[in-house]
Amino acid sequence: MRASRLLTILMILQTRGRTSAEILAEELEVSVRTVYRDIDQLSAAGVPVYAETGRNGGFALLDGWKTRLNGLTAPEARALFFSGLPGPAGELGLGDEAAQAELKLLAALPADWQAEARRMSSRFHLDPRGWFQPGYKPEFLKLVAEAVWSETRIAIRYESWKDVKDRVIEPLGLVLKGGVWYVVAQRDGNIRTYRLSQIQALGPTGETFTRPKNFDLPAHWVEATKQFERDIYTGTARVRASDLGRRRLKDLSETVKLAVESAVLAPDAEGWAELEIPIEEIGWAAREMVRIGAEIEVLAPPELRERVVAAALKLATLYGITGR
Repeated sequence: MRASRLLTILMILQTRGRTSAEILAEELEVSVRTVYRDIDQLSAAGVPVYAETGRNGGFALLDGWKTRLNGLTAPEARALFFSGLPGPAGELGLGDEAAQAELKLLAALPADWQAEARRMSSRFHLDPRGWFQPGYKPEFLKLVAEAVWSETRIAIRYESWKDVKDRVIEPLGLVLKGGVWYVVAQRDGNIRTYRLSQIQALGPTGETFTRPKNFDLPAHWVEATKQFERDIYTGTARVRASDLGRRRLKDLSETVKLAVESAVLAPDAEGWAELEIPIEEIGWAAREMVRIGAEIEVLAPPELRERVVAAALKLATLYGITGR
């Protein structure tokens, strides 16, 4: 434990520079006194670490000094090879760089770890795209990525479900979800999400912006997606579904799945049962119910039932079924 802690302190000081004992103690989940003892141990081992006093004081390494240790354990090295996504890297224009980085990492590993890393990359492959979805590569992906990196405002023409508008946005990060690229950006003081495939035109403004100091892209995305799913379900529907129908309902979304799994059911002799599920706006919900087909019957609200009935009648007429 102590050896690992000493190495962690060394990596933090090498990558971040001057760091206070309090911050080190918090990250290592030890006492400040333990940090001081560890610093003494590093110094005794010949590491040129020194303390700076004062308001902004802390521990630091002598300027220009770097350790040759990479600090990786065998499981950590395997994890790095497992995390590589050549497809997205290629779409960002970084395919060659990703391959070179992997080669350099492989060369830096001890000989007995190299075989482990090769086994990991040859036996596991991550494919973020769904079945029968080739994955649309947005025309402006690389330009948006460059704007994210350089903190530069971009002017876009964006097609939403309402209309097409010209906007100037401050891109904060890119997210790949289900094979679809999104840019999280700031506009008019608010953080919004834009689907890259909906961008019709893009141009640089030449203006830089200041990225929010405490913005955390992964944390924001997790909360934003949860909020989106909470907001999108504006009502509930009472349905009667077979066992197969209930399984198909669970495929609609995680929110509907949770509702189905938590419902108290009283199936009849044929396995049909009534339950309530969350729904989006009526038109969208009707399309989802029609997709499930004859394994579900909408009981309420009346307007949703009417939409499903109308769709069923239209389909029957199309196939020449007038009533049997």
